[in-house]
Amino acid sequence: MAEHRFDHLVDTANGTISRELFVSDDVHRAEQEHLFSRAWLFIGHESQIPNPGDFFTSRMGEESVILCRDRASKVHVFLNTCRHRGMKVCRYDEGNTPLLTCPYHAWSYSLDGKLVGVPMYDKLYEGVLDRAAWSLIEVPQLANYKGAVFATWDPLAPPFEEYLGGARDHLDLVLDASEGRAGGTEVVGGIQKWIVPSNWKFGTENFMGDSYHNVSHRSVDLVGISPNARSGIKGRRASELPGTEHVWLSYPQGHGVHSLRLPVENEYVDAFRDEPEVEAYFRRCYDERKTRLGPERSRWVGLVGSIFPNLSFHGRQPHSLFVWHPHGPRSMEVWRFYLVDRAAPEPVKDFLRHYYMRYSGPGGMTEQDDMENWNYATAASSGTIARRYPYNYQQSMHASVSSAPGTMQTTQINEQNSRDFYRRWVDYVSNRDWNVLMGRDVL
Repeated sequence: MAEHRFDHLVDTANGTISRELFVSDDVHRAEQEHLFSRAWLFIGHESQIPNPGDFFTSRMGEESVILCRDRASKVHVFLNTCRHRGMKVCRYDEGNTPLLTCPYHAWSYSLDGKLVGVPMYDKLYEGVLDRAAWSLIEVPQLANYKGAVFATWDPLAPPFEEYLGGARDHLDLVLDASEGRAGGTEVVGGIQKWIVPSNWKFGTENFMGDSYHNVSHRSVDLVGISPNARSGIKGRRASELPGTEHVWLSYPQGHGVHSLRLPVENEYVDAFRDEPEVEAYFRRCYDERKTRLGPERSRWVGLVGSIFPNLSFHGRQPHSLFVWHPHGPRSMEVWRFYLVDRAAPEPVKDFLRHYYMRYSGPGGMTEQDDMENWNYATAASSGTIARRYPYNYQQSMHASVSSAPGTMQTTQINEQNSRDFYRRWVDYVSNRDWNVLMGRDVL
């Protein structure tokens, strides 16, 4: 493999990562050009656009895009820019509309992207402007996976499920309903959005399974914000089942997860003692899930994980997806999508929504700890002297074992997931081909 100008920044063999990854303008430009323009990116959830005419404004890298449903109920993702002079054709976060109209010169587009309205067309453009050639710019590939919508700008990118690889089973633990029904979740309570003076990669790697940082959440655990808090049980979430095994998995595509494997003999443990109706619902779901998925598949429970490059998730409490949108090398915009079972009773959904916001988001107690860590880490990457010294990623260097071709697994706290994430990151910014990006070169 030919050397590239970014290769020296990532040394996974020795477990060091240059601080330049988190502050360099050159690195940031390469990410926009070669990473966010090629990787599959999370756009939104279909439950946000249930009806024809519904739209949700999202992002791919630093560019605004529109997720919408046309009159025939087909889902689209368009670049949010008028083909005439570039003004946004949609300036609202979400809503319903029959047309997307540019406020600059009033070019109008239907929800399938076609240019349908041009003021003074007969006088100014007749015989010159081919309206069919000036539709909104649509992503070449889109995937609706269990309600979660992903897209890529690269027509040569592999199909989304192939891109997921083995991480698919763990993303399923987030997108499937509590009783095991495939894709049975929906977004509740709108989207939490906030801007943080931090590089986006700190968020991705943190949720690949960094359990080493739990000391920074000590104050929240002492306060107790879990669903069992009024019963006197401290912590951020309900305690895990006795005998649960923690498993970290790193995949060749750059994904990393930290999931839980229940003991062979496992029964439901009260997780919502303060709310009898919620408790009864999840107890019923637990038993139904074991029946639906079988004794082996039902042993897996999602905790946290990241799908390369910038989608992370909480699999249990608080059940959510979150995206790290870059705003330059030293700033990012964080979006939290809270998930609930679509079939859950409204009191259950309402309780979970309040708990999720208490835990995470800009007002959440746990999230504030993370943001402070990443803010300082980004600032510490900027100093003239500090940038001469790399970060240490040597934790559990030899603890992981191969569990499948290209997949590494361990049951102890580690930085294998982060090392593999940055190995794949450098391949993207170096603009390598899909055989390399998918890890086929090492399989």
